Amino acid sequence: MTIPAHPRRWFGLFCLLVVAFSVGGCSPTATPSTAIVTDADESATITPHPRPPVVATGLPPTTPPPEATAPPTATDLPTIAPSPLPTASLTPSPTPDRNIPCSSRIPDNGLLTVVTLTYGLSRDYEPAGLVGLSGYLPNDVTLGYPTELRRAAVTPLVKMITDMQAAGLQPRVLSGYRSFSAQAIARQKWLEKEPDRANILSAPPGFSEHQLGTVIDFGSPELAEIVGQEDIEFHTWFYKTSEGRWLLDNAHKYGFTLSYPFEAFEITGFFYEPWHYRYVGVEMATQLHEEGISLTEHQLATEPPPCIPDSP
Repeated sequence: MTIPAHPRRWFGLFCLLVVAFSVGGCSPTATPSTAIVTDADESATITPHPRPPVVATGLPPTTPPPEATAPPTATDLPTIAPSPLPTASLTPSPTPDRNIPCSSRIPDNGLLTVVTLTYGLSRDYEPAGLVGLSGYLPNDVTLGYPTELRRAAVTPLVKMITDMQAAGLQPRVLSGYRSFSAQAIARQKWLEKEPDRANILSAPPGFSEHQLGTVIDFGSPELAEIVGQEDIEFHTWFYKTSEGRWLLDNAHKYGFTLSYPFEAFEITGFFYEPWHYRYVGVEMATQLHEEGISLTEHQLATEPPPCIPDSP
């Protein structure tokens, strides 16, 4: 979970932050696993544009979502040059980095790297194959942000958004890859502004899935009316929007999984973020959807620790 540094988000999100509550713990029994997803078509690296982190803004009420309003008219996507769908195959899991500090961990090019508040990433890690989404999606989807994503996830994302628009929805891409330094800048601002709640509002640098380059934060034009606040972009009531409900039901078909589900705080260490989806490949995303668990829960229960933990 992360905090946006975009100027017009600060005030709206600050007013909707959840009050800190007791943090539970979980220490699942770790057993060896041999599954990891890899992709091969990511040789090109583009200089990243750091994106501001975002913040969870409270837990949702227990009342069911309201009936969906009439969806907006779909807008056509621009013609996109055909590109092969990156394949994700299950291969034996490498182990060389399991005996080094997480602060020195440079993951391989796989899609299932473990990132939690315990197992972080090196400040020097930057994913291979980052590409700008502005070349694949129109401004009414990216909102003009210089968002980047790993090449392996781009084609599935474009296909998913195309199908959402065909269904009359208006998905928005609010955030993608964020570097270690971008996360550090945002966290420092919260340490100065809200030192007692910084750990709730922002993940420490190196402990955010956004650094992997395979995570998308989605938005919806319905959110402002549902929340009752103009220009709101991130709120847990995203799950009430037409886009949020569609993603929850269908994102796994395109290889995306919800990283931080409701009532999974003790396992993931992060508050509910119904907008935060990570690309893990169709096979793994479908398995997680059918089992009703998060990737973190699956990995902590089936894989050995990926590295020696550092203190955030």
